[in-house]
Amino acid sequence: MRILIIEPYDTGSHGVWMRGYRTFSQHEVHLLTLEGQFWQWRLVGGAVALAEQYLTLDFTPDLIVASDMLDLGKFLALTRPVTSQIPIALYFHENQLTYPTGPRQKRHHHYAYINYASALVADAVYFNSAFHRDSFFNALPRLLKHFPDYNSLHTIPQIKERSDVLPVGLDLERYDPYRPKSETPRDPDQPPLVLWNHRWEFDKNPEPFFKALARLAAEDVPFRVALVGENQRQEPTEFEAARDLLGERVAQYGYLDSFADYARLLWDSDIIASSAKHDFFGISVVEAIYCGCWPVLPWRLNYPDLIPASQHENTLYRADSGLYFRLRERLLNPTPAPPELREFVRQFDWRQLAPRYDAAFEAVASGRAITPDS
Repeated sequence: MRILIIEPYDTGSHGVWMRGYRTFSQHEVHLLTLEGQFWQWRLVGGAVALAEQYLTLDFTPDLIVASDMLDLGKFLALTRPVTSQIPIALYFHENQLTYPTGPRQKRHHHYAYINYASALVADAVYFNSAFHRDSFFNALPRLLKHFPDYNSLHTIPQIKERSDVLPVGLDLERYDPYRPKSETPRDPDQPPLVLWNHRWEFDKNPEPFFKALARLAAEDVPFRVALVGENQRQEPTEFEAARDLLGERVAQYGYLDSFADYARLLWDSDIIASSAKHDFFGISVVEAIYCGCWPVLPWRLNYPDLIPASQHENTLYRADSGLYFRLRERLLNPTPAPPELREFVRQFDWRQLAPRYDAAFEAVASGRAITPDS
Protein backbone atom coordinates (compact mmCIF):
# COMPACT_ATOMS: atom_id res chain seq x y z
CA MET A 1 0.00 0.00 0.00
CA ARG A 2 1.24 3.49 -0.83
CA ILE A 3 0.73 5.97 2.01
CA LEU A 4 1.33 9.70 1.70
CA ILE A 5 1.93 11.65 4.91
CA ILE A 6 1.26 15.38 4.53
CA GLU A 7 2.96 17.58 7.11
CA PRO A 8 3.01 21.41 6.86
CA TYR A 9 5.24 21.68 9.95
CA ASP A 10 8.21 19.40 9.35
CA THR A 11 10.35 19.75 12.44
CA GLY A 12 10.90 18.24 15.88
CA SER A 13 8.66 15.40 16.95
CA HIS A 14 6.48 15.72 13.84
CA GLY A 15 9.42 15.00 11.58
CA VAL A 16 10.82 12.21 13.74
CA TRP A 17 7.39 10.54 13.94
CA MET A 18 6.70 10.35 10.22
CA ARG A 19 10.23 9.30 9.30
CA GLY A 20 10.17 6.68 12.01
CA TYR A 21 6.96 5.24 10.65
CA ARG A 22 8.38 5.29 7.12
CA THR A 23 11.36 3.28 8.36
CA PHE A 24 9.41 0.60 10.23
CA SER A 25 6.21 0.29 8.20
CA GLN A 26 5.70 -2.61 5.83
CA HIS A 27 4.06 -0.16 3.43
CA GLU A 28 5.56 2.32 0.97
CA VAL A 29 5.45 5.63 2.82
CA HIS A 30 6.01 8.97 1.07
CA LEU A 31 6.26 12.43 2.66
CA LEU A 32 4.93 15.77 1.44
CA THR A 33 6.09 18.55 3.75
CA LEU A 34 6.86 22.21 4.36
CA GLU A 35 9.53 23.62 6.64
CA GLY A 36 8.67 23.68 10.35
CA GLN A 37 8.37 27.42 10.93
CA PHE A 38 5.66 30.09 11.26
CA TRP A 39 3.16 27.65 12.73
CA GLN A 40 0.12 29.96 12.50
CA TRP A 41 0.78 30.60 8.82
CA ARG A 42 1.35 26.90 8.17
CA LEU A 43 -2.02 26.08 9.71
CA VAL A 44 -3.82 28.76 7.68
CA GLY A 45 -1.92 28.78 4.39
CA GLY A 46 0.09 25.58 4.22
CA ALA A 47 -2.74 23.72 2.51
CA VAL A 48 -2.50 25.94 -0.56
CA ALA A 49 1.22 25.38 -1.06
CA LEU A 50 0.92 21.64 -0.38
CA ALA A 51 -2.04 21.28 -2.75
CA GLU A 52 0.09 22.79 -5.52
CA GLN A 53 2.88 20.34 -4.75
CA TYR A 54 0.48 17.41 -4.56
CA LEU A 55 -0.83 18.10 -8.06
CA THR A 56 2.70 17.61 -9.42
CA LEU A 57 3.15 14.12 -7.91
CA ASP A 58 3.62 11.27 -10.35
CA PHE A 59 1.80 8.67 -8.23
CA THR A 60 -1.57 8.23 -6.55
CA PRO A 61 -1.51 7.11 -2.90
CA ASP A 62 -3.87 4.49 -1.51
CA LEU A 63 -4.19 6.54 1.69
CA ILE A 64 -3.39 10.08 2.76
CA VAL A 65 -2.38 10.65 6.39
CA ALA A 66 -2.62 14.35 7.24
CA SER A 67 -1.10 16.12 10.23
CA ASP A 68 -3.25 18.27 12.50
CA MET A 69 -1.26 21.24 11.13
CA LEU A 70 -2.99 20.86 7.75
CA ASP A 71 -6.24 22.64 6.90
CA LEU A 72 -7.57 19.43 5.43
CA GLY A 73 -10.81 20.82 4.00
CA LYS A 74 -8.94 23.50 2.08
CA PHE A 75 -6.40 20.98 0.79
CA LEU A 76 -9.09 18.57 -0.42
CA ALA A 77 -11.05 21.36 -2.12
CA LEU A 78 -7.96 22.43 -4.05
CA THR A 79 -7.12 18.87 -5.12
CA ARG A 80 -10.68 17.62 -5.59
CA PRO A 81 -10.23 16.18 -9.11
CA VAL A 82 -7.53 13.75 -7.91
CA THR A 83 -8.23 13.17 -4.20
CA SER A 84 -12.00 12.72 -4.11
CA GLN A 85 -11.72 8.92 -3.97
CA ILE A 86 -8.69 8.63 -1.70
CA PRO A 87 -9.33 7.73 1.98
CA ILE A 88 -8.02 10.26 4.47
CA ALA A 89 -6.71 9.74 8.01
CA LEU A 90 -5.94 12.68 10.31
CA TYR A 91 -3.28 12.38 13.03
CA PHE A 92 -3.32 14.78 15.99
CA HIS A 93 0.12 15.44 17.48
CA GLU A 94 -1.48 18.40 19.27
CA ASN A 95 -4.59 20.53 18.85
CA GLN A 96 -5.39 24.21 19.06
CA LEU A 97 -8.46 23.71 21.28
CA THR A 98 -6.51 22.70 24.37
CA TYR A 99 -2.90 23.70 23.63
CA PRO A 100 -2.17 26.27 26.36
CA THR A 101 -1.58 29.88 25.41
CA GLY A 102 1.51 31.71 26.54
CA PRO A 103 1.63 34.61 29.01
CA ARG A 104 1.32 37.21 26.25
CA GLN A 105 -0.77 35.17 23.83
CA LYS A 106 -4.47 35.18 23.07
CA ARG A 107 -6.36 32.08 22.02
CA HIS A 108 -7.66 32.33 18.45
CA HIS A 109 -10.77 30.24 17.88
CA HIS A 110 -10.10 30.27 14.14
CA TYR A 111 -7.11 27.94 14.53
CA ALA A 112 -9.10 25.57 16.73
CA TYR A 113 -11.95 25.56 14.23
CA ILE A 114 -9.54 24.45 11.49
CA ASN A 115 -8.70 21.42 13.64
CA TYR A 116 -12.39 20.69 14.12
CA ALA A 117 -13.24 21.05 10.43
CA SER A 118 -10.31 18.82 9.45
CA ALA A 119 -11.54 16.11 11.83
CA LEU A 120 -15.02 16.49 10.36
CA VAL A 121 -13.91 15.76 6.79
CA ALA A 122 -11.43 12.96 7.58
CA ASP A 123 -12.45 9.32 7.24
CA ALA A 124 -10.55 8.42 10.44
CA VAL A 125 -9.05 10.52 13.22
CA TYR A 126 -6.17 9.39 15.42
CA PHE A 127 -4.76 10.94 18.60
CA ASN A 128 -1.35 10.25 20.09
CA SER A 129 -2.82 9.43 23.53
CA ALA A 130 -6.14 8.70 25.19
CA PHE A 131 -5.64 11.81 27.31
CA HIS A 132 -5.30 13.89 24.14
CA ARG A 133 -8.41 12.37 22.59
CA ASP A 134 -10.51 12.90 25.71
CA SER A 135 -9.35 16.48 26.25
CA PHE A 136 -10.11 17.31 22.62
CA PHE A 137 -13.68 16.03 22.80
CA ASN A 138 -14.22 17.65 26.20
CA ALA A 139 -13.20 21.01 24.74
CA LEU A 140 -15.01 20.69 21.42
CA PRO A 141 -18.52 21.59 22.67
CA ARG A 142 -17.15 24.75 24.29
CA LEU A 143 -15.48 25.77 21.05
CA LEU A 144 -18.58 25.27 18.92
CA LYS A 145 -20.85 27.02 21.45
CA HIS A 146 -18.62 30.06 21.15
CA PHE A 147 -20.13 30.77 17.73
CA PRO A 148 -23.55 32.50 17.44
CA ASP A 149 -25.54 29.91 15.44
CA TYR A 150 -25.28 26.77 13.29
CA ASN A 151 -22.67 25.46 15.69
CA SER A 152 -23.05 21.85 14.51
CA LEU A 153 -22.86 20.19 17.92
CA HIS A 154 -24.49 17.13 16.39
CA THR A 155 -21.26 16.41 14.48
CA ILE A 156 -19.25 15.69 17.63
CA PRO A 157 -20.52 12.09 18.04
CA GLN A 158 -19.86 11.50 14.34
CA ILE A 159 -16.20 12.46 14.73
CA LYS A 160 -15.88 10.50 17.96
CA GLU A 161 -17.17 7.33 16.30
CA ARG A 162 -14.35 7.38 13.78
CA SER A 163 -11.63 8.38 16.25
CA ASP A 164 -9.05 6.20 17.96
CA VAL A 165 -5.65 6.32 19.64
CA LEU A 166 -2.32 5.51 18.02
CA PRO A 167 0.46 6.27 20.53
CA VAL A 168 3.60 7.99 19.34
CA GLY A 169 6.11 5.56 17.91
CA LEU A 170 9.75 5.89 18.99
CA ASP A 171 12.95 4.18 17.94
CA LEU A 172 13.95 3.33 21.50
CA GLU A 173 16.48 0.69 20.56
CA ARG A 174 18.74 3.35 19.05
CA TYR A 175 19.69 4.19 22.66
CA ASP A 176 21.00 0.68 23.33
CA PRO A 177 24.53 1.10 21.88
CA TYR A 178 25.20 3.89 24.39
CA ARG A 179 24.20 1.90 27.46
CA PRO A 180 27.07 1.60 29.96
CA LYS A 181 28.64 -1.80 30.34
CA SER A 182 26.84 -3.72 33.08
CA GLU A 183 30.15 -4.72 34.65
CA THR A 184 31.11 -1.06 35.18
CA PRO A 185 29.68 -0.01 38.58
CA ARG A 186 28.40 3.49 39.14
CA ASP A 187 30.73 5.69 41.17
CA PRO A 188 29.25 5.62 44.71
CA ASP A 189 30.77 9.04 45.45
CA GLN A 190 28.93 10.64 42.52
CA PRO A 191 25.64 12.24 43.62
CA PRO A 192 22.49 11.12 41.78
CA LEU A 193 21.78 12.97 38.53
CA VAL A 194 18.33 14.56 38.03
CA LEU A 195 17.34 15.08 34.41
CA TRP A 196 15.22 17.83 32.84
CA ASN A 197 14.99 17.07 29.11
CA HIS A 198 11.81 18.97 28.21
CA ARG A 199 11.35 22.10 26.12
CA TRP A 200 12.27 25.31 27.92
CA GLU A 201 8.77 26.73 27.59
CA PHE A 202 6.01 27.97 29.88
CA ASP A 203 3.78 24.91 29.36
CA LYS A 204 6.48 22.65 30.84
CA ASN A 205 6.10 24.71 34.05
CA PRO A 206 9.71 24.63 35.28
CA GLU A 207 9.18 26.87 38.34
CA PRO A 208 8.00 24.10 40.74
CA PHE A 209 10.92 21.94 39.61
CA PHE A 210 13.47 24.66 40.33
CA LYS A 211 11.84 25.51 43.67
CA ALA A 212 12.12 21.87 44.71
CA LEU A 213 15.79 21.75 43.68
CA ALA A 214 16.52 25.00 45.53
CA ARG A 215 14.95 23.59 48.69
CA LEU A 216 16.91 20.36 48.38
CA ALA A 217 20.14 22.27 47.82
CA ALA A 218 19.46 24.41 50.91
CA GLU A 219 19.15 21.17 52.88
CA ASP A 220 22.47 19.90 51.45
CA VAL A 221 20.77 16.89 49.85
CA PRO A 222 23.35 15.49 47.41
CA PHE A 223 22.36 15.71 43.75
CA ARG A 224 23.42 16.95 40.34
CA VAL A 225 21.10 18.22 37.63
CA ALA A 226 21.21 18.17 33.83
CA LEU A 227 19.13 20.88 32.13
CA VAL A 228 18.73 19.93 28.49
CA GLY A 229 15.92 20.19 25.97
CA GLU A 230 15.03 22.56 23.17
CA ASN A 231 15.11 26.28 23.90
CA GLN A 232 13.68 28.78 21.42
CA ARG A 233 13.75 31.72 23.83
CA GLN A 234 16.57 34.25 23.90
CA GLU A 235 16.37 34.75 27.66
CA PRO A 236 15.17 31.69 29.62
CA THR A 237 15.39 33.66 32.85
CA GLU A 238 14.20 30.92 35.22
CA PHE A 239 16.81 28.52 33.80
CA GLU A 240 19.57 31.08 34.08
CA ALA A 241 18.58 31.84 37.67
CA ALA A 242 18.57 28.12 38.50
CA ARG A 243 22.02 27.69 36.95
CA ASP A 244 23.37 30.56 39.05
CA LEU A 245 21.76 29.25 42.23
CA LEU A 246 22.75 25.61 41.83
CA GLY A 247 26.26 26.32 40.61
CA GLU A 248 28.51 23.25 40.50
CA ARG A 249 25.50 20.97 40.88
CA VAL A 250 24.63 21.71 37.22
CA ALA A 251 26.26 18.90 35.27
CA GLN A 252 24.88 19.93 31.87
CA TYR A 253 23.22 23.15 30.77
CA GLY A 254 21.67 23.57 27.33
CA TYR A 255 20.65 21.55 24.31
CA LEU A 256 22.88 18.70 23.17
CA ASP A 257 23.31 18.66 19.38
CA SER A 258 24.88 15.20 19.36
CA PHE A 259 22.48 12.29 19.75
CA ALA A 260 25.33 10.18 21.14
CA ASP A 261 25.96 12.73 23.88
CA TYR A 262 22.25 12.94 24.65
CA ALA A 263 21.87 9.15 24.78
CA ARG A 264 24.83 8.81 27.14
CA LEU A 265 23.36 11.51 29.36
CA LEU A 266 20.06 9.64 29.62
CA TRP A 267 21.82 6.42 30.60
CA ASP A 268 23.89 8.33 33.16
CA SER A 269 20.85 10.00 34.71
CA ASP A 270 19.08 8.56 37.73
CA ILE A 271 15.80 10.50 37.83
CA ILE A 272 13.61 12.02 35.13
CA ALA A 273 11.44 14.77 36.61
CA SER A 274 8.58 16.82 35.20
CA SER A 275 6.25 19.50 36.52
CA ALA A 276 4.50 20.10 33.20
CA LYS A 277 1.07 21.65 32.90
CA HIS A 278 0.82 20.41 29.33
CA ASP A 279 2.02 17.33 27.48
CA PHE A 280 -0.13 15.45 24.98
CA PHE A 281 2.13 12.38 25.13
CA GLY A 282 5.52 12.66 26.86
CA ILE A 283 8.24 11.58 24.43
CA SER A 284 11.14 12.85 26.55
CA VAL A 285 9.82 10.99 29.58
CA VAL A 286 9.49 7.69 27.70
CA GLU A 287 13.03 7.97 26.36
CA ALA A 288 14.44 8.59 29.84
CA ILE A 289 12.48 5.74 31.42
CA TYR A 290 13.73 3.41 28.70
CA CYS A 291 17.28 4.42 29.65
CA GLY A 292 16.72 3.42 33.27
CA CYS A 293 15.61 6.64 34.98
CA TRP A 294 13.24 6.71 37.92
CA PRO A 295 10.27 8.90 36.85
CA VAL A 296 9.02 11.64 39.16
CA LEU A 297 5.94 12.96 37.37
CA PRO A 298 2.71 14.83 38.11
CA TRP A 299 -0.42 12.69 38.41
CA ARG A 300 -2.05 14.32 35.39
CA LEU A 301 -1.95 14.60 31.60
CA ASN A 302 -0.81 11.41 29.86
CA TYR A 303 1.81 10.52 32.46
CA PRO A 304 -0.21 7.83 34.30
CA ASP A 305 -0.47 5.94 31.00
CA LEU A 306 3.33 5.90 30.69
CA ILE A 307 3.72 4.09 34.01
CA PRO A 308 2.44 0.63 35.01
CA ALA A 309 -0.38 0.93 37.53
CA SER A 310 1.64 -0.98 40.11
CA GLN A 311 4.19 1.88 40.16
CA HIS A 312 1.85 4.88 40.20
CA GLU A 313 2.20 5.43 43.94
CA ASN A 314 6.00 5.27 43.67
CA THR A 315 6.41 7.65 40.76
CA LEU A 316 3.50 10.14 40.52
CA TYR A 317 2.73 13.12 42.75
CA ARG A 318 -0.49 15.13 43.02
CA ALA A 319 0.65 18.60 44.16
CA ASP A 320 3.79 20.70 43.65
CA SER A 321 4.87 19.92 47.21
CA GLY A 322 4.81 16.26 46.25
CA LEU A 323 7.53 16.90 43.70
CA TYR A 324 9.92 17.99 46.44
CA PHE A 325 9.11 15.03 48.69
CA ARG A 326 9.32 12.52 45.85
CA LEU A 327 12.68 13.89 44.69
CA ARG A 328 14.00 13.93 48.25
CA GLU A 329 12.98 10.32 48.75
CA ARG A 330 14.74 9.22 45.57
CA LEU A 331 17.89 11.23 46.25
CA LEU A 332 18.37 10.11 49.85
CA ASN A 333 17.63 6.48 49.01
CA PRO A 334 19.11 5.97 45.56
CA THR A 335 18.12 2.63 44.07
CA PRO A 336 17.91 1.46 40.46
CA ALA A 337 14.54 1.89 38.79
CA PRO A 338 12.49 -1.32 38.64
CA PRO A 339 12.95 -3.17 35.32
CA GLU A 340 9.17 -3.22 34.84
CA LEU A 341 9.23 0.52 34.15
CA ARG A 342 11.57 0.07 31.21
CA GLU A 343 9.70 -2.96 29.97
CA PHE A 344 6.41 -1.06 30.12
CA VAL A 345 7.56 1.70 27.77
CA ARG A 346 8.84 -0.80 25.20
CA GLN A 347 5.27 -0.81 23.88
CA PHE A 348 6.01 2.61 22.33
CA ASP A 349 8.92 1.36 20.24
CA TRP A 350 8.19 1.37 16.51
CA ARG A 351 8.98 -2.33 16.37
CA GLN A 352 5.88 -2.87 18.50
CA LEU A 353 3.72 -0.07 17.14
CA ALA A 354 4.37 -0.09 13.39
CA PRO A 355 2.26 -3.24 12.81
CA ARG A 356 -0.57 -1.57 14.73
CA TYR A 357 -0.29 1.54 12.56
CA ASP A 358 -0.16 -0.59 9.42
CA ALA A 359 -3.30 -2.49 10.37
CA ALA A 360 -5.16 0.70 11.27
CA PHE A 361 -4.24 2.42 8.02
CA GLU A 362 -5.08 -0.69 5.99
CA ALA A 363 -8.53 -0.64 7.53
CA VAL A 364 -9.06 3.01 6.62
CA ALA A 365 -7.84 2.44 3.08
CA SER A 366 -10.21 -0.48 2.63
CA GLY A 367 -13.17 1.47 3.95
CA ARG A 368 -13.59 -0.61 7.09
CA ALA A 369 -14.91 1.28 10.12
CA ILE A 370 -12.55 1.61 13.08
CA THR A 371 -13.59 0.53 16.56
CA PRO A 372 -12.44 3.18 19.05
CA ASP A 373 -10.79 2.10 22.27
CA SER A 374 -12.95 2.56 25.34
